[in-house]
Amino acid sequence: MTDLKAVAGKAIGLLDLTNLNDDCTPEDIVSLCARAQTPHGNTAAICIWKEFVAQSKDLLNGSGIRIATVVNFPNGGTDIEAVTGEVEAALASGADEIDLVMPYRSLLDDDAAEAEAMIRAVRHAAGDHLLKVILETGELKSPQAIRSASDLAIEAGADFIKTSTGKVKVNATLDAARIMLQAIADSGREVGFKPAGGIKTTEDAAAYLELAAEILGPDWATPETFRFGASGVLDNLLATLDGGKTQETAGY
Repeated sequence: MTDLKAVAGKAIGLLDLTNLNDDCTPEDIVSLCARAQTPHGNTAAICIWKEFVAQSKDLLNGSGIRIATVVNFPNGGTDIEAVTGEVEAALASGADEIDLVMPYRSLLDDDAAEAEAMIRAVRHAAGDHLLKVILETGELKSPQAIRSASDLAIEAGADFIKTSTGKVKVNATLDAARIMLQAIADSGREVGFKPAGGIKTTEDAAAYLELAAEILGPDWATPETFRFGASGVLDNLLATLDGGKTQETAGY
C-alpha cells in the first residue's frame, strides 16, 4: 500500500509550482512565491512568464527556490532568433531554468532537423542553465512520435524532457511518461523528466513516482532529475500531510 504522506512530502520538493495563466498579475506572483514556501518545505522551483522573473527573484531571495520560465510557449514555433532572444532576456532578468517548447509540428511534418536546430540553439543560449524541453506529447500522440521526440531532445542537449505545456487537450499521461522515462534509461545520460499538466492529486503524483522508480530505480527521482509541473496539486499534497480532506483543484 502506498504511503501517501511520504509521497506528498517528497513531491513538494519536486514541484515546479506554476502560474502560466494569460491573466497572471504581479499580485498573483506574490501569492505564488508565498505558496512555494510551505510549512513542509519549499518547492523545487516556480515556473512563470519571463515578465515576472525579476520580481520573483526579489521575492524568493535566500529561499533556494529556483525560477523557471518558458520560451517558444505555448505554440512551439520555428523562429530560432526570436526564441534565443527570449532566452537571453530571461537569463538577464535572473531566470535559473528554461522550459522550451520544441517545434513539435515540425516533427509531425517529418522535419526533425528544424526541431533539432531549435533545441541546439537554445542549449547554446542557455549556457550552464538547466534546459527542459517540452515535447507536447498530447499533440504528438503516437508512441513512435513521442519516442522520436524524446531521443531527439536528449541528443540535442536537453537536461530534462517535459511532457506538455498544459495548454492543449491532452497533457501528461502515464503512457507518455513510460515512453519518455524509457528513452532516458536507454540513453545512458543524466537527463531528467517532468510531467506537466493534469497532475492534481497526491495519488497522481504517486503514480508518476512509482513509474520512475520502476524504470530508473527507487532513488532516481530527486529535484535534479524529476519535477512535477503543476499548480493545482500543492493544496492536495499539503492536505495529505496535514490529515485534511483532499480534492481535485483547478490549474496547470
